[in-house]
Amino acid sequence: MIEAFNISKYFGDKQILNNISVQFEKGKNNLIIGQSGAGKTVLLKCLVGLYEVDEGHIDFDDRNFSSLSFKKRRSIRKELGMLFQGGALFDYYDVENNVMFPLNMFTDMTEEEKIHRVNEVLKRVNLENANKKFPGELSGGMIKRVAIARAIANNPKYLFCDEPNSGLDPKTSNLIDELIAEITVEYNMVTIVNSHDMNSVLKMGDHISFIHDGKLWWQGNKDTILVDENPELNAFVFATELTKRIKK
Repeated sequence: MIEAFNISKYFGDKQILNNISVQFEKGKNNLIIGQSGAGKTVLLKCLVGLYEVDEGHIDFDDRNFSSLSFKKRRSIRKELGMLFQGGALFDYYDVENNVMFPLNMFTDMTEEEKIHRVNEVLKRVNLENANKKFPGELSGGMIKRVAIARAIANNPKYLFCDEPNSGLDPKTSNLIDELIAEITVEYNMVTIVNSHDMNSVLKMGDHISFIHDGKLWWQGNKDTILVDENPELNAFVFATELTKRIKK
């Protein structure tokens, strides 16, 4: 479990996060949603340690991550997998070396062991025999699947996904949602997904945290989000023509 306790974040005089306390459970798809500028991306970056919180603290399975030095955080960072928006593959590496990157950073595996693990995770994301392809040869969906393979290569306890469906067509987006949801259960990970895609929310939202004006405004799941009467939540959920039709 990952827990945030009363965390706040400022940039200069501007408060971005305001006293947020939230839990993210193991084996669940935990979604963070909200309008652009609401603070959801800042929250995600605080959780992974890219930003330091100004108040409160963050625990990874009762380990106070916020209190640790940069060096001592390495033991926890080894347990993190990150799926960046756009995939963020290294253009000058082939697929094999992209996926191998966290193994090179955090493990003492032999070259043979690393190749075996790379092949395992590529098979899991249905990209067998793509080892020697370069990112420029891949479709958008394939890039995301390589990025997922890289994120799970080191058997993480915690998986962070920043807008995993960004730039994808609806069919491919659905496949990526299914893959993340399946892997979450298989690995029994704490998965946190930052998203504004309502299709993803309704498909995989086991636990949903709605951030509004830097505050934790609402919590629920994919079954309760369409029937809740919170006005700010409704303004976000029913902003598109498709969701407006669902409401009718």
